[in-house]
Amino acid sequence: MKNIYNIVEFFSGIGSQARALKNIGININVQATCEWDLHAFIAYDAIHESYEILPEVESLNKKQLLAILSKYTLSNNGKEPMNYLTLRGYSEIVLRRMLSAIKRTRNLVDISRVHGEQMPDNTDILTYSFPCQDLSNVGAFHGYNKGIDIDSGSRSSLLWQVGRILTEMKNLGKVLPRYLIMENVPTLLSPRHKENFEKWINELEEIGYVSKYMPVNARNYGLPQNRPRLLMMSVFVGQNESLKKEIKAFFDSWGSDETKILSDYRKSRFYSPVTINQLLRQPADRRSKLWGEALDCTPNDTVSRRKIWEENPKIVDEQGRITSEDFIRTITTKQDRHPNSGNVYFDSGVEGRGKFRYLTPRECLLFMGFTDEDYERLQANNPEQRVKSKLFPRDKIIRMAGNSIPVKMLEGFFYQLYKTEPILGKY
Repeated sequence: MKNIYNIVEFFSGIGSQARALKNIGININVQATCEWDLHAFIAYDAIHESYEILPEVESLNKKQLLAILSKYTLSNNGKEPMNYLTLRGYSEIVLRRMLSAIKRTRNLVDISRVHGEQMPDNTDILTYSFPCQDLSNVGAFHGYNKGIDIDSGSRSSLLWQVGRILTEMKNLGKVLPRYLIMENVPTLLSPRHKENFEKWINELEEIGYVSKYMPVNARNYGLPQNRPRLLMMSVFVGQNESLKKEIKAFFDSWGSDETKILSDYRKSRFYSPVTINQLLRQPADRRSKLWGEALDCTPNDTVSRRKIWEENPKIVDEQGRITSEDFIRTITTKQDRHPNSGNVYFDSGVEGRGKFRYLTPRECLLFMGFTDEDYERLQANNPEQRVKSKLFPRDKIIRMAGNSIPVKMLEGFFYQLYKTEPILGKY
């Protein structure tokens, strides 16, 4: 194994990939990220780098900050570009956080405006977890059904921008990343999307990559969350037929499901499963921070909210018993709704409040494989972006968690690098 791996994270979110690599003992140097959602990239910075304002940004006034930031294609919801009037509405301190995060994480921001010559040299791993709303069943329900059709203008079709950038790098004679790691939803294998997905694999093969995809589920990797996903590893072999043959044989040894890679990971020193009970934060002290977080996720006692309690799984019931299930439902981008990931009985004693709560933002991050410390870093410098509106309010953190990737699941997949490297080392 190399001493340090250079990585680039496209659609980087809050950095599950970087966290997973570090967790399995792989030293990384993040050469660049690419994320247009301002909450996600500021959170990435806070979790992995710093929440401090850079000195060169501290000296800028609001007019100067807006002049720089308006050149980027930014989004405040992860779905559509943000206009200038919305950008101008943010407080000066939040604008400084935006620009500091872009600079510190070397954020390329909008993948459609990234070109091959901008890509760093000597990249070992490029990750791309492109948007799934046009692929998922939830997205289809809301009318997002363009999938990854080329030139469809859908968010999910941004996948093809990755191929464009790699092709531009190849045509410029730049060294291509040794590994590509893709994460998305299993519906990529459905009849609606399979042909396009196979086109993508063929495009990667033309560029010089051999690929292997694998349906996986987070609940099998030590996280008590049912979250089926599709992961794919692509290894650059170029025109080397001997290397291509060896990598294909290695991928074939995985089999058609996750059994083999799961077995390897579970035998490793990095496998450390956690239970539902270990991740729940159930406060006893009404003066504690955890109590405040729980209360913030306790709905008003209304007919519609009681229905949410009655029709969703009880993670903790009225008697204080934790569910006998080994995992909860998928962490989604919203918990104050039906269906959700499950509910916890909680009698706050506050008049007008229900006697249950949803998962808190902290717990949502924990069920994705992040830590209490990560949550605290988001709260450590959480300024007002507008009057009585924090940069990281409850629902924004839950959304970021729901859009993220289970860290332990990635650990299991990245662990195969320990098996792949000796093959590449021979060449």
